[in-house]
Amino acid sequence: MVGSIRIQEVEKKFVNGSGENVQALFDVSLDIKPGSFVSVIGPSGCGKSTLLRLISGLSQPDKGHIFLDNMQITAPGADRGFMFQEHNLFPWLTIYDNIAFGLRARKLYKENKEKVTGILHLVGLDGFESYYPHQLSGGMCQRASLARALVGNPKVLLLDEPLGALDAFTRMNIQDEIQRIWKEEHMTMVMVTHDVDEAVYLSDTIVVMTARPGRIVKLVHVDLPRPRDRSAENFFRYSSEVLRLLHYGGTITEPEFYL
Repeated sequence: MVGSIRIQEVEKKFVNGSGENVQALFDVSLDIKPGSFVSVIGPSGCGKSTLLRLISGLSQPDKGHIFLDNMQITAPGADRGFMFQEHNLFPWLTIYDNIAFGLRARKLYKENKEKVTGILHLVGLDGFESYYPHQLSGGMCQRASLARALVGNPKVLLLDEPLGALDAFTRMNIQDEIQRIWKEEHMTMVMVTHDVDEAVYLSDTIVVMTARPGRIVKLVHVDLPRPRDRSAENFFRYSSEVLRLLHYGGTITEPEFYL
């Protein structure tokens, strides 16, 4: 099984607009099992997205090391797919050509044509191949972005708050799609989110981080059967635990009953 990630004592600083060094991450260590779904949650500015970029190889740590299947990550690679907050589709290309773009750039398209068609079907975009991004809804563009990240058959899919701009109904639908694809493809997924319920709904493990400089407070292992019932009492208990760790609203007490 592939897709194991090991993060060892990672630290990262950056220079802000005033020229000051800002510590984004401090002494972050984490092991992510292959085939698991891990969510990273914490206050704004705590380094969640920075951590994802370090795993992707788009940025390098100032201290520490990150490994994928025991190989140190030093640059971006096709073994890691990345789904950003915005869909970032090329507006001048059709949905099909957007998804095929990476394969063409790597000169792998001819032998993988059927992969593009299969991915379109996997994300529910059959019949929209010739459409342009401006002709589709935000949710469908995010499906296309997901397809583009998957078409290279990565070991790991990194998701940086990809559903934050969507309405609640569309968001829940795509959460279900992401979960279905994760189960079918058996890949490792690491997602940054601000949504506690989303993290509980999707994750095997939730990584809770402090405010900047970002450090890991606790790993919350979600032991609930799938598919998960968002209205179940145990679901609320996990959400409450994460909220307590984030110190939102002071002490959160358990309700005496549920509507």
